[in-house]
Amino acid sequence: MKSCIRVVVLTFAGLALCGALAAGLLVYTGWYDVSATQPHTKLVHRLLDIGLARSVAVRAEQIQEPDLSGEARIKNGFELFRTHCVQCHGAPGAAPAPYALGLNPAPASLVASARERPATEIFWIIREGIKMTGMPAWKYRLTDTQMWDVVAFMRILPTLSAVDYRQWDESSTARLPRSASSASAPTNTVRLGDATAGRQALEQYLCATCHVIPDVAGASHHVGPSLGGIAARPFIAGVLPNNAENMRLWLMAPTTIKPGTAMPDLGISDQDARDIAAFLTTLSDSP
Repeated sequence: MKSCIRVVVLTFAGLALCGALAAGLLVYTGWYDVSATQPHTKLVHRLLDIGLARSVAVRAEQIQEPDLSGEARIKNGFELFRTHCVQCHGAPGAAPAPYALGLNPAPASLVASARERPATEIFWIIREGIKMTGMPAWKYRLTDTQMWDVVAFMRILPTLSAVDYRQWDESSTARLPRSASSASAPTNTVRLGDATAGRQALEQYLCATCHVIPDVAGASHHVGPSLGGIAARPFIAGVLPNNAENMRLWLMAPTTIKPGTAMPDLGISDQDARDIAAFLTTLSDSP
């Protein structure tokens, strides 16, 4: 009996090893086409769809849905939808912007999403975003109230014809800011900086596209100075004594503190700046 169990265990271990080697070979040889002009295979697409659906459903279970029926809430949700969503997802009678047509996977039709998903799942997706789809985490740009407003509008989106949507668009007078640097930052209650939240936030502000950051995946670019050991440096950008408060100020308005710097104003909120500063204080060792 023991011999039989041993054979079974060794067989499964061998199969697992062979599978891992085969997968590694496929990755190393570049067999899988990652170009945006070719879709995922049906199997990969199906697995990703199932994984996305289950991941969202599990994480949205504890979210409490507020009252979404108010006319003002729906109207504000439309303004936010038009400013931030229609460019990629389109709307009844409104095509996405040209750049969105090249995204792969293609942005979902939000008419279908509003029909198929509960409000709590839509809110979670808006707030947290979806990896490798182009869907950003809007919690760094909008308040919870604003995101629920978008959900409120999406609840009626399936009922709108192309003519209805055009009338909404033409009757609207509000124009919300469109750039990250000019958008209204979330105004939730400010708390003390949290290093864990800061590590997550710095990726949302594209810090990893310009800086080497220890233990942050993909942060291997040398456009700006490495952030490894930044906590031990005496000055920030050579002009400010290095402490958490000055780092917060620098992150929120670098071009004001040092005109001509290549570090752009990214519209980082007060809370996110506090969190990122808290994370940077943990980077005391050079890479």
